[in-house]
Amino acid sequence: MSPQLRLDALLEDLQQQVTQVRGARDRVHTLLDAVLAVGSDLDLEVVLHRIVESAVTLVDAQYGALGVLGDEGTIKQFVTVGIDEEAIARIGHYPRGEGILGQLIRHPEPLRLANLAQHPASVGFPSGHPPMTSFLGAPIRVRDQVFGNLYLTNKQSGAEFDTDDEAVLRTLAAAAGVAIDNARLYEDADRRQRWLAASNELTRSLLSGADPAAVLESVTATVREMAGADLVTLGVPVGDRGELVIEAASGVLAEEVRGLLLPAAGLAAKVFTSGERIASDAVSADPRAEGGSASVVELGPAFLVPLGTREHVRGVLQVANVPGSAFFTDAVVDMVTGFGNQAALALDVAEHRRDTERMLVLNDRDRIARDLHDLVIQRLFAGALSLQSTLGRVADRPQVGERIQRVVNDLDDTIKIIRSTIYGLREHDRTRRGSGLRAQLVAATERATESLAFAPALRMTGLLDTAVSAEQAEQLLAVLGEALSNAARHAQATTVDVSVEVTGAALQLRVADNGRGIDPAVTRRSGLANLCRRAEEMGGTFGLSSNEPSGTVVEWVVPLLEDVVA
Repeated sequence: MSPQLRLDALLEDLQQQVTQVRGARDRVHTLLDAVLAVGSDLDLEVVLHRIVESAVTLVDAQYGALGVLGDEGTIKQFVTVGIDEEAIARIGHYPRGEGILGQLIRHPEPLRLANLAQHPASVGFPSGHPPMTSFLGAPIRVRDQVFGNLYLTNKQSGAEFDTDDEAVLRTLAAAAGVAIDNARLYEDADRRQRWLAASNELTRSLLSGADPAAVLESVTATVREMAGADLVTLGVPVGDRGELVIEAASGVLAEEVRGLLLPAAGLAAKVFTSGERIASDAVSADPRAEGGSASVVELGPAFLVPLGTREHVRGVLQVANVPGSAFFTDAVVDMVTGFGNQAALALDVAEHRRDTERMLVLNDRDRIARDLHDLVIQRLFAGALSLQSTLGRVADRPQVGERIQRVVNDLDDTIKIIRSTIYGLREHDRTRRGSGLRAQLVAATERATESLAFAPALRMTGLLDTAVSAEQAEQLLAVLGEALSNAARHAQATTVDVSVEVTGAALQLRVADNGRGIDPAVTRRSGLANLCRRAEEMGGTFGLSSNEPSGTVVEWVVPLLEDVVA
């Protein structure tokens, strides 16, 4: 070979080496840029998406994904790059960690394949999934724990992923672990700050004498904001059979579930009884969920936690998202659980304070009653006796005697009024300590279950136990019993919805069924006449109308007594 040819070959080799060095230099710069990009934000969702984007760019892949692992070694979150929304909709649910993805979960080491379909662990693709051949995967570790895995497929050049690609991806995964850890620490600190602020505001509201119902609504709204949930409900116990009622709700269709009775066999009742939290991937489709809000509103991922400690549960918080939403992280569940404990403690303190104030009022009532009995009545009685003793001295003056007798009679009437007032002062709170109206409504609907052959849906809203007088409660229960009896005997219904509500200065009962409706041929309706008479006697109204698409709606509304409302 001539010297000129050897020189040309050497120059060509040198040019190739320079090109390789430049390529390596450019790739290192790209890797450094990627490391800076994934670490430049503290929002975890943004960080995860940037990690996948950087990985796709560095190894020149068509598709990329990051699977975040859950407690049981399955994928609970899947961040994708390169697949559009239409393709995602065709594929359906995200992978749970089977096949090649599961192989990387079980063996968290880098995995490089020329054709992933030829691997023994491959299980194929679901319908609508884009074709994929070459594969490169690597685990992401956060503090020696596997946080998730990076998956790259289909190298753009059509070649296989090489050792350089694997080395670059391992480097990016190490940097990603640090960025994820920083983002999680920031989220945890921010979450704790918001939790402390919400707890302080809750305690301040309760101790300042705020309305407990408004405070419970504030609890659900705060939990919804902290968890980023679509719907949060708070169930409290009612009756003695293990049922709960949704006292407060915040979020999507909250009005549809507020006041709803939760059955004793449902998830909320199990949490209330056991004091342990329950999670579900799709609560509306969960066979453990019997009735409750998940039967009224279509819900997806959800968890339920007790409000309070395991030894003293005051209620149950349900935090849920709509179907197709992401699962709640363990950090969110722990945060809501801690806030629930804090809220229960604040409610206990406020309740003890109200009990103390109530005892002061009762002591004042007892003192007033004693003073009225020992001082006022005795003086009035003595005055009446003195006047009666003077009647004999004015026997010759009939007009004066008649006037004195009228005064004596007035004093006797005044003594009777004061005695009835004393009795009322002593008995007012005793009547409040009996079985509340809510518990009686639950018992009434349960009694109707046998005749209806199914359980009516019950919704209770407002201050039913405090704002409704004993007479109105008695009439309400009678009307409810008659309406449920009519539905069982005549309607041939398969569902009955009962709603009892205190709004403003009115008590409203609504009973709706999906039966055959009002028969125009029936002219004798003594039961309906009784319901109408009960409403009119209390200054209220009674209405009977058709339900759409079939059935009957009974509405019974009466005004609340002013002294009870006050």
